[in-house]
Amino acid sequence: MTRASLSEFELIARYLSRPAAAERSDVVVGNGDDCAVLAPTSGHQLAISVDTSVVDVHFPHDAPAAAIGHRALAVALSDLAAMGARARWCCMALTLPAADPEWLEAFAEGFRELAARSGCELIGGDVTRGALTIGVTVHGELPAGQALRRSGARAGDLVAVTGYPGRAVAGLARWQRGEREAGHPLLEAYLRPEPRLAAGEALRGLASSAIDVSDGLLADLQHVLVASGVGARLDLESLPLATPLRATLELDEIRGRVLNGGDDYELLVTLAESDLAEAQRRLAPLHLPLTPIGRIIEGEGIQGIPPRYLERSGWDHFPETAS
Repeated sequence: MTRASLSEFELIARYLSRPAAAERSDVVVGNGDDCAVLAPTSGHQLAISVDTSVVDVHFPHDAPAAAIGHRALAVALSDLAAMGARARWCCMALTLPAADPEWLEAFAEGFRELAARSGCELIGGDVTRGALTIGVTVHGELPAGQALRRSGARAGDLVAVTGYPGRAVAGLARWQRGEREAGHPLLEAYLRPEPRLAAGEALRGLASSAIDVSDGLLADLQHVLVASGVGARLDLESLPLATPLRATLELDEIRGRVLNGGDDYELLVTLAESDLAEAQRRLAPLHLPLTPIGRIIEGEGIQGIPPRYLERSGWDHFPETAS
């Protein structure tokens, strides 16, 4: 099938639709109709989020197609993880410069693999022509009243983070230098981030607030502090430092990447000190560390961090410019 012969509807049918045999009982009407019709679980609330990935803004144009598909879904699912929601359904709006069957096959495979592993059914979407852009809307469920939010941090709570932030930005730097080592942990952290869905569910009832680390640990912590009306004091010595970073970078540069790198999609949470051991126990089967890095305090802002690390305020698509 040539690019010219692949119509919009053939593209959807070939790469983005699932066979009728794969339908689930919670999907009354799936893709292929004007709307999907869903059957949410009784006693649950819906969590819905949308994320847009634009070529050469959110991912490199020369990234592997499978990684682009994985990443587009992963960054959207991460928002569900931050709320403690279980992934159920998703929609995709795909804008393509051309209908390239080889690229589409790999892209769809990357997207489908993560969707299947996450229990997230693709229930519809749209395809159009233009600069490569992937919009993904995710829908999740959680027991009524149990959503994790940014606004629950209390003075005295610990600040803790899952995994090892800082790896993704180091992976992007490697990619930009032309490194393409298959399976390198830093490249994988950037190209194929893992949304912490199971961790978000496990921390329901323990975390007083939560957010995913997308813009950078400091920037995202600031969102929690503003929403909760509190401040934080961090301990620089407690930051979790990934082994691949320790092996290649100086300590000061590692800390800068951990605090400001972004694109890690780890979970940053606050919780009572008395709940830390239970939270770590719940995450142990996931082989996911939860590291306390500071404490919530009265007041505002972030203390305990040298000013050189506070110069960045996180990603902004529309930064202020001098007039």
